[in-house]
Amino acid sequence: MGTGSIHRLAAFTDRIDGGNPAGVWIGGNLPTPGDMQRIAAEVGFSETAFIAPNAGLLRTVRYYSPKAEVSFCGHATVAAGVLLGRTGGEGTYRFSTGVGDVPVAVRNKNGRWEASLTSVTPAHEPASDALVDSALSTLRWKRTDLDTSIPPARAYAGAWHLVLAAAKPDLLARLDYDFDALKALMLEDGLTTLQLLWQERWDLFHSRNPFPVGGVVEDPATGAAAAALGGYLRDAGFVKAPATILIRQGEAMGRPSRLRVDIPLKGGIVVTGTAVFMDKEE
Repeated sequence: MGTGSIHRLAAFTDRIDGGNPAGVWIGGNLPTPGDMQRIAAEVGFSETAFIAPNAGLLRTVRYYSPKAEVSFCGHATVAAGVLLGRTGGEGTYRFSTGVGDVPVAVRNKNGRWEASLTSVTPAHEPASDALVDSALSTLRWKRTDLDTSIPPARAYAGAWHLVLAAAKPDLLARLDYDFDALKALMLEDGLTTLQLLWQERWDLFHSRNPFPVGGVVEDPATGAAAAALGGYLRDAGFVKAPATILIRQGEAMGRPSRLRVDIPLKGGIVVTGTAVFMDKEE
């Protein structure tokens, strides 16, 4: 097993009782996959990032939920970026992940650390009727509950997510779903989370993200899904790039999160957030 240290941070927030908690393991060499899985389960957060240094600002990074390895995780990336900034200084670190290189620009703004990840090239495709109907059944939603201005889609920016836009905010407020049925559906379709949205205005979205495949009911802040959504909105023509949108997530869970999504004319989507240390000694 690689020798390293584990840190606990809350990402996309400036308070320890907000945002999405992430574990960040950092050491000279990555542990074995079995050890990474065990550590992630012991940490118990939705994701733990494992980081080993290479030359300069390059880092090898892998992500694990308590149940399985995940291809990419945005909130753990932001947490890791803040940790690297705190220990190694400002700069643009390059994360070599299982889905490709992800630049992470880290800066200290007025005493607060902030990290901006640039996703791999996003992609999207229409969600099949069978997938949508099955997902709606597990959510106990109907087709008439959907906002037809943002059609259901499978969206990708390092991990696949099913985007479902609700026509009314109360659907998000009373989220209640069949955990086992949704988990099975998501595993079959290769989905990481469901990106459930309500659009308050063109640049402000409210989101809830069921994450049963990771062993947790809901994610308080999902950076990978935010990047995937930004790519979908741009490439489908629902926003005119360049643009910036804000996603508010985690509020119904009592862990409010803010995700800033910068959508350039082309290429990867930039997701920015702060993070705070949850360990008292840090």
